[in-house]
Amino acid sequence: QVRLVESGGGLVQPGGSLRLSCAASGSLFSDYDMGWYRQAPGSQRELVATVTTRGITNYVVSVKDRFTISRDNAKSMVYLQMNSLKLEDTAVYYCNSPPSWPLYGDWGPGTQVTVSS
Repeated sequence: QVRLVESGGGLVQPGGSLRLSCAASGSLFSDYDMGWYRQAPGSQRELVATVTTRGITNYVVSVKDRFTISRDNAKSMVYLQMNSLKLEDTAVYYCNSPPSWPLYGDWGPGTQVTVSS
């Protein structure tokens, strides 16, 4: 089974930036659309950004124009550049395929993003 490992989270002030990375261990990475999810305390996990196999991106309204998702198929990596971070972006962030696709890999540990002054 494919293993996904997220990294790059941390503590940042409002208005700051972070770049998250997701490393996939399995094959067929380039054949899957991928996405970044987040789960805040007491909330369900939500999909915030997706990138297709061809690099077409889509975002939820709350992160549009602030977050940028990208992928490197040669390295089996997915990235999330997060700018102008807000308090409400605080969550654990995960990567995996979008719900409309078969699950690509086992859910990883996620990476904690905390936005606080």
